Amino acid sequence: MARRPLPRILSTGSAQIARSRELARTAADSATDVLHPLITITRGLRRLASAGRRRWAETPKDKRGPLLFLAASVILVVVLVPYGPLLAAITLAAAAAWQGRDRTQAPEGPDESQIQRLQVLYEALVPYFSTADDPAPLYAHGGDWEQAFPTQEFDDSGRVAHLVIRYPAYFPDGEPGPRARIEQLLAAKSGRGREYLFVWDEEGNELTLSVLSPLPADIAAQRFVTSPGETVLGFTDPAGVQRTLPLAFGEDRRDVPPVVWRTGIRSTEPHLLAVGRPGSGTSTLLRSIALQALQHGDVLIVEGGGTGEYACLAGRDGVLGVEVGLSGALAGLEWAAGETERRLIAANSARQAGEPAPEDTRRPLWIVLDRPTAFTHLAEAEGHRDPQSLLQLPLRHGRAAAVTVVVAEQFDALDSLSEAVRQHTRARVVLGPASREQLETVLGAPPHTTPVDDVPSGRGYARLGSGSVHRLQVPATPDPYDDATSDAHRQAVLDLLPPRSAPAGTEPSPAPVEAPVAKVVVTKTATAPTTDPRTAVPQTGLPQSALPQTVLRDTASSSSSSSTAAPETAVAEAAVAE
Repeated sequence: MARRPLPRILSTGSAQIARSRELARTAADSATDVLHPLITITRGLRRLASAGRRRWAETPKDKRGPLLFLAASVILVVVLVPYGPLLAAITLAAAAAWQGRDRTQAPEGPDESQIQRLQVLYEALVPYFSTADDPAPLYAHGGDWEQAFPTQEFDDSGRVAHLVIRYPAYFPDGEPGPRARIEQLLAAKSGRGREYLFVWDEEGNELTLSVLSPLPADIAAQRFVTSPGETVLGFTDPAGVQRTLPLAFGEDRRDVPPVVWRTGIRSTEPHLLAVGRPGSGTSTLLRSIALQALQHGDVLIVEGGGTGEYACLAGRDGVLGVEVGLSGALAGLEWAAGETERRLIAANSARQAGEPAPEDTRRPLWIVLDRPTAFTHLAEAEGHRDPQSLLQLPLRHGRAAAVTVVVAEQFDALDSLSEAVRQHTRARVVLGPASREQLETVLGAPPHTTPVDDVPSGRGYARLGSGSVHRLQVPATPDPYDDATSDAHRQAVLDLLPPRSAPAGTEPSPAPVEAPVAKVVVTKTATAPTTDPRTAVPQTGLPQSALPQTVLRDTASSSSSSSTAAPETAVAEAAVAE
């Protein structure tokens, strides 16, 4: 016999019932939200009535009469007082609302998953914070973590955000090795991919772990509110410095704490070394420094990578040259060494005469070198001197001559840096991913935070001399000629560039020398050019107008002596036009 089909109401009734239940639930929630004040007052009146009944039941029978008389007297007074009933109703409603409020309290202490995390941390620290000779160990397998972790906070994902750890007094917290092992263990157990700040309290035997928020990476290149001699390397945590700078974030403005590097005669760290991996942002840092230096001084750029990262600065006012070849780098650094010596001599002569130093000796001169070790092997193969050897005079006496040297190099070429560069560059910056050993090697001290592998370009650490290690985020200063640069960042860099002093090109040709500027005629023999910058003007990409007239006069006065004492050197004859 064939089966009869079910009625339509039975086949579709479950869906309609579920839909009806959902509508009823939604209506109930809406009604609860609208009637929430009335529900609260009703709940409070019920609680007040329950409290009154309990008080009446607890009152002895011999005292109920006077209590009723007192209540009747109060009601009579309220009725006779003007606006008494209205005030009594308002007071009763307020008391009912207070009594009917939701008294559900948040659960105190961590939940089960958080307790499990804390127990795992506790068990992991037992081998480091316990010994067999301790009669009352704070850390023991299967022990209680509540005494070891008095304060703990968690983020929305359930991971540790703030933790105070107590440890025994015999732990060697003054040695960097044991401290590094504890920090590495806590960073691994608390969650990778985050930066942790560790604060050791040796007197109280407590270690505080805090999760640091990421530094802002959307800061574009702009004019910073600084005084002459101050250079903004980047931005750091608010707790690291006691100063803030107003910065523009599109149409908004915010105050961000900077890492300010001070140069000049009174600076204790007159030169800087930046180290990083390819793509870590060292060239971005050097571009940012060069743009800030051009506000008050002159800049000579030597690029060993040959990638054209500084082509936007070629031919600009204040840019003495952008050298990308070995011959240009040698000539430019040779001139810089001679200019440093000339400034020292001029300042010393003025000091002996009781006069202020000449103006041209006080104008800052910046020597920016990106990957100078790329020229070392090339110079050795071609039989030339290493360009780094020409940096010894600017590095050693640059502070007195207002000459600042900035060097950027990669980790794999640190051994190729000269001893003078490693010794005199006491301001250090490390950008990009780096191990704790690499950071300590370059900075001279380990950071108080745990380095992570996945960081944006321009993120790293900075240490000025013997100061503390700061987290650093370099402002976005990309190459405006790069196609990958966004329009906003490209326009921000172009707004900071000074006007051009020569026709734009890859290598600006030397400007013609006109009166009353000194005219220089340089003749060269078949031998190598002279190494004394005071006896001949080097053949360099620098425009002749950029060379100080004092150097040209020294060239003219020393041309006769140089031609007789060293016939193999270049002979310079200068005539000053009237």
